[in-house]
Amino acid sequence: MFIQVIQGKIRDEHEIRRLLDRWAAELMPGAIGYLGTTSGIADDGTFVALARFESPEAARANSERPEQGQWWSEVERCFDGPVTFMDCDEVRPWMSGGSDDARFVQIMEGRSPDVRHMHEVMAEHEDDVRRFRPEIIGGLMMDVGDGRYVDAVYFTSEDEARRGEQAEMPDEMRAEMEKEMQLMEDVRYLDLHEPMLVSAKR
Repeated sequence: MFIQVIQGKIRDEHEIRRLLDRWAAELMPGAIGYLGTTSGIADDGTFVALARFESPEAARANSERPEQGQWWSEVERCFDGPVTFMDCDEVRPWMSGGSDDARFVQIMEGRSPDVRHMHEVMAEHEDDVRRFRPEIIGGLMMDVGDGRYVDAVYFTSEDEARRGEQAEMPDEMRAEMEKEMQLMEDVRYLDLHEPMLVSAKR
């Protein structure tokens, strides 16, 4: 799987939602190798989208379609300032992976001295997470390169996620989480309270 992470400060939330709906209805059927998108707007006005493709080549082919370029020219006007793109060739599904059933998605991005090891530590304790944090459906772990990462965690609901954060966890699980946190630097959280979730129809 290949994921392109798109971010920028949004100026017109209503218009970008309309354009995303139009893309799903009109452009998605012709996007060969497209798998789906998780997108939303965080509290600070940052729009973030995780566009999933089968490969970098499929993503590139989609970008080169004339109709995609015309659509994107409209999308750009919804932003207040530049839009950034991060290409993630190394993507690891976590637990059940992403899910269109999620009602709350939390994006974490930052740096790590060893992104691969950090993600390996997360993957080692999936069974414990399933047992003690049942509101977590799964996630996607992305290595951006140069010591940067973007992780997305999908929850059944925000209320259940907040309750889960406050729950007492076993000492062993807490120790493993602390080990993981030591590998995370400059962490930025983007909470998508109303995530927009689209998957390609197969």
